[in-house]
Amino acid sequence: MQKRVKSVRIPRELEELDLPGLIREFEKYSRDLESASILKSQGNTPAAEALIKTRQADLGRKIGHKIWEARVRHSEKMRAQGPGKAKAAAVDPGLDPQAL
Repeated sequence: MQKRVKSVRIPRELEELDLPGLIREFEKYSRDLESASILKSQGNTPAAEALIKTRQADLGRKIGHKIWEARVRHSEKMRAQGPGKAKAAAVDPGLDPQAL
């Protein structure tokens, strides 16, 4: 039985997200997972686990920073367009007005 996918609203701020940069971060994470599996196969399990924990935290921080940058770029773009258009974009029902 297939699961049904519900539609998801994506905030307008994420239109400014640096997707190539995001993909680069996932590539680095993937390489580190590969390194961790090699370490584990060589019998160095504590080092492998430490590498994975460190990279997971680092990946989360870097992705959070990219999302923050996208929100900053979006808000700067809205300010540059003028108060009328920025206010109209802020009223989008898919966005939380408190988040802007």
